[in-house]
Amino acid sequence: MILSMKENLAVKVNGGTTAGEMHAATEVTADVHIITSGGVRIPANSAVLASASPVLESIIDRPRKHRSSDKTISILGVPDDAVSVFVQYLYSSKCSEEQMEKYGIHLLALSHVYLVPQLKQRCTKGLVERLTVENVVDVLQLARLCDAPDLYLKCMKMLSNNFKSVEQTEGWKFLQNHDPWLELDILQFIDEAELRKKRTRRHRQEQSLYLQLCEAMECLEHICTEGCTSVGPCDKEPGKNKGPCSKFSTCQGLQLLIKHFATCKRRVNGGCLRCKRMWQLLRLHSSICEQPDVCRVPLCRQFKLKAQQEKKGEDARWKLLVRKVISAKALSSLSLPKRKREEEPRLNLSHPGMRSFTL
Repeated sequence: MILSMKENLAVKVNGGTTAGEMHAATEVTADVHIITSGGVRIPANSAVLASASPVLESIIDRPRKHRSSDKTISILGVPDDAVSVFVQYLYSSKCSEEQMEKYGIHLLALSHVYLVPQLKQRCTKGLVERLTVENVVDVLQLARLCDAPDLYLKCMKMLSNNFKSVEQTEGWKFLQNHDPWLELDILQFIDEAELRKKRTRRHRQEQSLYLQLCEAMECLEHICTEGCTSVGPCDKEPGKNKGPCSKFSTCQGLQLLIKHFATCKRRVNGGCLRCKRMWQLLRLHSSICEQPDVCRVPLCRQFKLKAQQEKKGEDARWKLLVRKVISAKALSSLSLPKRKREEEPRLNLSHPGMRSFTL
């Protein structure tokens, strides 16, 4: 019986029910009136209200001190039309975009107070879509009062991203004067957001360096095993007609570094920064290499033996670097498609991170 009543009214509401039409549709079965702040009386059926809202059900079933045939429920503090739209939703479970545009804030408050979760979810989504710099402070305050965490977080993010503009609004000025605790929460959220951005940027820069080092290790093995355009294994002459490889940008830098390393006269005394960098790349390769006995990269086995002899005193920072490079290589091969892996930034031997990776 209740379902058929709701379906009949829903048909009329979807066709554009006005407050007067709703009155006509419900006055036959109405046994309760909803009183608004403006004194408007909206007729309704108590069974429909009770089925849609446990709070209204409790109010309807509450014993009254003064019995009378005229049952009333007061819904105050919001515009009369918002109450009318709220009652309409209790009957039809629908709310138009135009109604959400006009009364979304009021409907969110009503849905929270009277425990109508479907309407609350609809209002939350509608208000998120309609957030602006001008209304974000007001919506944030309402989201906190109405326990709407998704809406609250969206408001916080908009505030954080547009804080200079929000500071100029009347809503922010009112907040500063009347709710300093919420203002403090907002400022703390903005500070934490900035810290997260800095950590993310730093992590991406580190990952970029580790990926470049991975590529350098691959190119070093390629040069020492097959040879590239101008540098090759010690027992082979590089082919004159050999074309550049797919990672030639990195290979070219390594070939220049190897040539310098082979002829530098300051290398023995440790006074050449470029030679130190080459030593570090050779050592890093040795730390990663799993077949030192057959590896063609110079000094690979020697570095491996030395590391085993000095294992107890091995630098913790160096061990961390090796783990990071291995991890970055594994994650890169698993998570990135082939085309994207080929587009990763090439090794830049003058990169600040490369200059600082003396360990």
